[in-house]
Amino acid sequence: MDDIKIGEILLPGEESEQERRERRVRRRFWPTLRRAARQIPFSRDLVAAYYCAVDPKTPTRTRGILLAALAYFVLPLDFLPDMLAVVGFSDDVAVLTAAFAAISGQIKEGHYQKADEAMRDRPDE
Repeated sequence: MDDIKIGEILLPGEESEQERRERRVRRRFWPTLRRAARQIPFSRDLVAAYYCAVDPKTPTRTRGILLAALAYFVLPLDFLPDMLAVVGFSDDVAVLTAAFAAISGQIKEGHYQKADEAMRDRPDE
């Protein structure tokens, strides 16, 4: 994936686009995470990003970037299909890494606490 493509994916979008992405992310996040958990080396950060993205106190731009990255993560068809084992999530990792860099420091300790609780309560369901 090149930087231009990732930059396009991470555009925060208008409010209506963010709402659409949030619905998709809320619906597909946990099933996708279960499939990806072994291939994504930063699952805790990913879950904390989810909680940051759905937190109404998170700044709009940060929410938009995270929702864009998480929407890409949950898409069933993306640049490299996720069905391709380890390679399938490599583009998702690239997009998520770029999103984390773009929102540096916006994921708060409370989001990590919620992530820890959720991961304890949802062990590989």
